Amino acid sequence: MQTNKKPRIIGAVLTTALLCTTGVACSGGDSDAKSDGSSASPAKALTAAFKKTTDAKSAKVDMTMRMPFANGGGDMDMSGVVGWEPSVMDVTLTGSSLGDEPGTPDKSRTVQRDGVMYMDMGSTAASGMEGKRWLKMDTKAVAEYAEETKDPTPRTMLDISLENTNQDPAQQLALLLESPNLKHVGTQKIDGAEAEHYKGKLTVAEMLKTNDALADLDKEERDELLKNMKKAGVKGYDIEAWVNGDDLPVRMDVKTQVERGVIDISTKYSDYGTEVKAEVPKASETLDLLETIKKLDKEDPA
Repeated sequence: MQTNKKPRIIGAVLTTALLCTTGVACSGGDSDAKSDGSSASPAKALTAAFKKTTDAKSAKVDMTMRMPFANGGGDMDMSGVVGWEPSVMDVTLTGSSLGDEPGTPDKSRTVQRDGVMYMDMGSTAASGMEGKRWLKMDTKAVAEYAEETKDPTPRTMLDISLENTNQDPAQQLALLLESPNLKHVGTQKIDGAEAEHYKGKLTVAEMLKTNDALADLDKEERDELLKNMKKAGVKGYDIEAWVNGDDLPVRMDVKTQVERGVIDISTKYSDYGTEVKAEVPKASETLDLLETIKKLDKEDPA
């Protein structure tokens, strides 16, 4: 039967994509920060960090995510290198959130370049993917097809993930700068080095208003996205950033309140300016997700 196959394939792949593209980090709350004693205003300090980070264009990342989703939620770790302007990445994911389906790998490498994501699904999964272990996903193309066919399976997850499709820490700082209650918490050591700690809150509407990743959406599309995100239970964001003496963020946390609980992501950044090769797999080694969806739709339109 093909009935359950499409949701399983799409769900697993888009969950992996969501984990990779969730560049805003979350959590915190258990740190021992000192009282606010900074002479520079939070906005001025973060603006300087925004400019410095924008110019850096790339960094190494180590991210941890905890999610309260179905089957008790799950954990995910991601490490590798990411770049912005243009957006590019080469990372490895590990953790229970990759899924518990037979053949699901313990870890998965993901490469993104030119707006297309390539996910290594493992050698076991390759047997069911025409012998190709890499899955290619053009998120925009999948979203357009979902809109065209009114297929809710990919559309729902894409709506939820759109707000976090940018790994650029500069844009994350820009989001924090838009918080109406931005404040400097104090000075704290991150991996042995002192950093200034800032935090703020954003509603879903405030995030959508300021997120550059959504710049191509018109008002109707933004309203629809806002409605779908609220329907999915997304309620708001608590964002924190730790900025070092070089005006670069060394850690960013975000708590996203959703209906099931809180999504916690914490990301550490280092080695700004590092090279991001992000070599994509050969076409002969990749299976196009969109073509797979279209094929499954023909076999089982329901």
